[in-house]
Amino acid sequence: MATMVQETAAVREAAETRRAGETPEAQAPGRRAAEIRRHELAAFLRHRREHITPEQVGLPRGRRRRTPGLRREEVAQLAAVGVTWYTWLEQARDIQVSVQVLDSLARTLLLDAGERAHLFNLAGAVDPAPGAHCPAVTDAQRLLLEQLEPIPACIQNSRYDILAYNRTYGLLLCDLDAIAPADRNCMVLCYTNADWQASIVRLEETMRLMAARFRGAMAGHLGEPAWKMLLKRLTAESPEFREVWERHEVESARSKRKEFRNAHVGLLSLDHTDLWLGPHNGPRMVTYAPADRESRERLEKLHAIALERSAADA
Repeated sequence: MATMVQETAAVREAAETRRAGETPEAQAPGRRAAEIRRHELAAFLRHRREHITPEQVGLPRGRRRRTPGLRREEVAQLAAVGVTWYTWLEQARDIQVSVQVLDSLARTLLLDAGERAHLFNLAGAVDPAPGAHCPAVTDAQRLLLEQLEPIPACIQNSRYDILAYNRTYGLLLCDLDAIAPADRNCMVLCYTNADWQASIVRLEETMRLMAARFRGAMAGHLGEPAWKMLLKRLTAESPEFREVWERHEVESARSKRKEFRNAHVGLLSLDHTDLWLGPHNGPRMVTYAPADRESRERLEKLHAIALERSAADA
């Protein structure tokens, strides 16, 4: 059966080569890189499996256990995947792995946030739950967000998920603490959240620009499940999004002055700036500096309100 799988992969590879008009030599570097990642993934899975005791996952140890950590069949059973398939994965076979399976393996192997991100990176996949598993936000970055107060600031990824934010930003457009982590996405909030929409002075223009920037950002992520799920959600939940999405407009992210009608302190004029934390169009720190003294004073008042709420909830 393994021979048949290898032959099928070879036929598929040859067909793809012919369609692309490239020689096997031209595609060799990409294949070597993929092979290296498969072997790194296999070694990582073996290492994690061997360092988890049966007791950690609720299994009896038994008297004749010679394998350090868990057996392959135990991992397969706990992750709800086939034993042969998981064995191939640890053997660095050229097989496709879904994000659902990766998520299950991460849970089974008790991976922390950094290890989970490493697993998805080695598999060439995008974690569909960035809000719950985000190694990109460090303690130092969270401290910086806090020290920027009363300037509203947050950390977003290229998909507009809000990964972390300071207290002032938490009350800038709506009460973010009251929003479920899975819904803390600027696209979702802009098109579906009434409080967020009420805070934007030029809502129609903002909706158009957000959709255009999202289209531009999505061009590099067309096959990624998390992006497709977000697009599907926006299309299903917002007629306004469907209308502007059909225009096929594209805009790049840029700094500009924005006006917000805050529910607590009134009109704010703020200068929006993106501070990139990695490669361009990746994670970024978004800041809103006051454009005038009145806005500065109102931000200080908003920060004081946020502090009072935080103390009351403590």
